[in-house]
Amino acid sequence: MTTVDLLGKVDLLGRASSIALARMYVREVLLEAGYRVVDDVLLLVGEVVANAVKHSYSGRQARGVMQLLVYRNDRTVRVEVVDEGSPNTIPQIPAQVDPLSENGRGLWLVRELSSAWGWQQDEAGRTVWFEIAP
Repeated sequence: MTTVDLLGKVDLLGRASSIALARMYVREVLLEAGYRVVDDVLLLVGEVVANAVKHSYSGRQARGVMQLLVYRNDRTVRVEVVDEGSPNTIPQIPAQVDPLSENGRGLWLVRELSSAWGWQQDEAGRTVWFEIAP
């Protein structure tokens, strides 16, 4: 049986400035937990938080918020971003990704760099998560 530990949880405003705050928070949490190579985790945190800001009610409402949770088990780190949902319930990965584009690559990166990822939506909002071995 695998033990899952909650390393940290923080509420963030649904603003673009929260992307950098999320990365700094996760960096500190992971360094405190003994992880030293965290660059891929931080990249994916930025992408998932940016998507929540851009595509959910968390980023579209003046007082929108999201929650960031960081877990670990024996093999991976799991990050969850819980936002306030949106009318578009299905996060999409484009069929074609332009490697030079500044937009549209977030979930593609999550899929390519994580060992697992997914999402779920309920009446409280949407959770997008990924797992990665740092």
